[in-house]
Amino acid sequence: MRIGLFISETGVHGSSIDDLVERATWAEANGIDTGWVPHIPWSLDALTALAIVGRETSRIELGTAVVPTWSHHPYGMAQHALTTQAACGGRLAFGIGPSHRNVAENWYGENYDAVIEHVRDYVSVLDASSAAQVEANETNGGPGGMGGTVSFAGDRYTVQSLLDVPGATPVPVFLAALAPLMLKLAGERAAGTITWMCDEHTHSTHVLPRLSAAAEAVGRPTPRVIAGLPVTVCDDIAKGKELAEQKFGMYRHIPNYARMLELGESGSPSEVAIIGNEEQVTERLASYEDSGVTDLAAMTFAVGDDVDERSENAERTRQLLAKLARKNRD
Repeated sequence: MRIGLFISETGVHGSSIDDLVERATWAEANGIDTGWVPHIPWSLDALTALAIVGRETSRIELGTAVVPTWSHHPYGMAQHALTTQAACGGRLAFGIGPSHRNVAENWYGENYDAVIEHVRDYVSVLDASSAAQVEANETNGGPGGMGGTVSFAGDRYTVQSLLDVPGATPVPVFLAALAPLMLKLAGERAAGTITWMCDEHTHSTHVLPRLSAAAEAVGRPTPRVIAGLPVTVCDDIAKGKELAEQKFGMYRHIPNYARMLELGESGSPSEVAIIGNEEQVTERLASYEDSGVTDLAAMTFAVGDDVDERSENAERTRQLLAKLARKNRD
């Protein structure tokens, strides 16, 4: 299992560009495989932030987890993602998702009904844009030297245009897929899925069977499964669970995540979270790997009197994850 970290805070004040660069360069220097940035309304634009981080790093994979599809027209999103890909030198893992009804309708004024049709068309435009970029790369700028042809006509989006982002290569798309139809689409067409609030049982009985069956049906290998999970290394497990409930308990009230919690064995965010000393956290991560998870995106949090991410406890968590990442690659 590849080990990744969220390098951006999701709290009220978010993170600065300097924070992201500092965390990404630390992660890269210490052997972490991937660095993830969520797209939240009170913080940085995830793709723009990663374009900057990409110029300050050279090895670590950089991912968005996740950008709401409603925030950009898919053709505009493709150009944005390809630009970030060029800045990252091909290291972008582009996580997108339709988010929640509240986000679609109240943030962006869109209609969330039949959301799977929206996502299918959206992915089709992204795929057509990547194909246009390949065409441009292979033919010295495409027909007439003005870019490859982006061509798609669907129910939600129709695009007839050109695209050529200098230095870009196709962008792998990862879907935030939890519901059955989204998992089917991810299995058929995406590089992977990004989950949140799913325990081992939910991954092994809900996520993996649907993802694998869809991929097999179209002759593809099973895509990556990137599990976003709260993680802390601490000695006081009870206190760790208490804090996890305070920080992550809200997810039981968000319908998409509540359904995933109900599918799990405990139904509690504090039980989904990975909490314990070094040995216990290592064992729990192994159980997630056994459930089919290929990648960890760790949302670290600190436990104790000092809950700042620069605290000794937070550093203890990061050091263990870095050690495991290096070990897994050896």
